[in-house]
Amino acid sequence: MGQHFLRSPDVAGFIADAADIKPTDTILEIGPGKGVLTEKLSTRAGHIIAVEKDPRLVTHMRDNFSKTRLEVIEGDILKVDLAQILPAHYKLVANIPYYITAKILRTFLEPPAGVARPETIVLMVQYEVAKRITAQPPDMNLLGLSVQVYGKPRIAKRVSRTYFKPQPAVDSAVIAITDISDAFFRDRDIDPKHFFELVKKAFGSKRKKLSNTLGIASDKRPQHLTLEEWGEIAKG
Repeated sequence: MGQHFLRSPDVAGFIADAADIKPTDTILEIGPGKGVLTEKLSTRAGHIIAVEKDPRLVTHMRDNFSKTRLEVIEGDILKVDLAQILPAHYKLVANIPYYITAKILRTFLEPPAGVARPETIVLMVQYEVAKRITAQPPDMNLLGLSVQVYGKPRIAKRVSRTYFKPQPAVDSAVIAITDISDAFFRDRDIDPKHFFELVKKAFGSKRKKLSNTLGIASDKRPQHLTLEEWGEIAKG
């Protein structure tokens, strides 16, 4: 199912450490697999909600972990009713299938009605994707901007491909996103829908100047703008 299973307890421990987990925290783990990361999370968190698509792995998790701390839900994280399974406060910590990285970020940074954003997100992603998420001008990109309007991302650790089975073709990275909120939009009275329509249009022709794509008085290209400058443009 596109999953590369982490087989290093040490790296799993680092992921858990990066989330700064407290005994009162609830953790959402996506695709726990055989539980290498779950094992580390269970020694730190008060409650873990693990969503697993593979019924064989669901059985494995239920048989091998304490039901007092772990709640295993069989299903696709992109299809389950998040409002029914998530509390108001939680952290998302996971080694996810890489092909759904962008969808996961969009789902939890721009959640559906009735679903809270996580307080912190710590994910294992492809290293090149991690660099895009944390990029700054003059290398800004649509993915990086879409994450940075909601939180502060950082690369916590580069992880060799040798720590996974099956081994992926590229290295990975642990990325941590903190200070997650919609304050960027609320503080500036900007409609998120309008903002994303604007930036998608600009990055759709990223080699062109904004004067050509957006019709504004700017000789800059979209990858050269800071978050603050995008806020000013969106406000009009």
